Amino acid sequence: MPRGEIIEYIDVAQVTLYAFWVFFACLIFYLRREDKREGYPLESERSGEITVRGFPLAPSPKTFRLAHGGTVTVPRGPDTREIRAVPVADWPGAPLEPTGNPMLDGVGPASYAQRADVPDMTIDGRPAIVPMRLATECSVDPEDPDPRGMIVIGADRARAGIVSDAWIDRTEPQIRYLEVEVPAAGGAKRVLLPITMARINSRRREVRVKAILASQFADVPALANPAQVTKLEEDRITGYYAGGTLYATPGRPESWL
Repeated sequence: MPRGEIIEYIDVAQVTLYAFWVFFACLIFYLRREDKREGYPLESERSGEITVRGFPLAPSPKTFRLAHGGTVTVPRGPDTREIRAVPVADWPGAPLEPTGNPMLDGVGPASYAQRADVPDMTIDGRPAIVPMRLATECSVDPEDPDPRGMIVIGADRARAGIVSDAWIDRTEPQIRYLEVEVPAAGGAKRVLLPITMARINSRRREVRVKAILASQFADVPALANPAQVTKLEEDRITGYYAGGTLYATPGRPESWL
């Protein structure tokens, strides 16, 4: 019998290959279970009594200890928030039609996750995203336009407000939001504008926003603390602007053809 053979038709190389196949299959099974910690079980539109789990089944709950205190357990329970929209037809998968203000109700592109209502933290325990008036160690590069003091123009080409400050991410570092002072009932209000939704024109000293109208800036979800933004507030704010790309005007949800 040649060296390396176990029996006449099996050798060490074959055993190693089979072992790798078994390991790889187990790895795929494990990863497929782990990725079901979010979003499962699925809910069926045919009946509220039906849940869709698929194969393999979702894993048992696991609790993680967070770096700055507290815990989180996944999978979580079902999302019990009210869906403020109704299907336009009776068949499963029919589009939803909003019943209120979809930009504030979290419908369609304005939807957001129910994240923790605490700020994202740096490794040394400080809020990660703060206004530059507090992050005095940061500054705008002299070769880049400084958005502070620029006029904000909405999708209707009307003046929405003025940039009062920029919010920086200490962990990157880069500008995440622009703080915009806008007129509102009862006086001026300061709201956040995601930098990804803004187009800065340094020559004209303008910040243009195509997502929402100038009058809609007053309804941007406000911050509980003017010096920090929580994860939940971030999702609600970005969801508001994302919702505006579809719902800001009556004509946007309509077909182009």
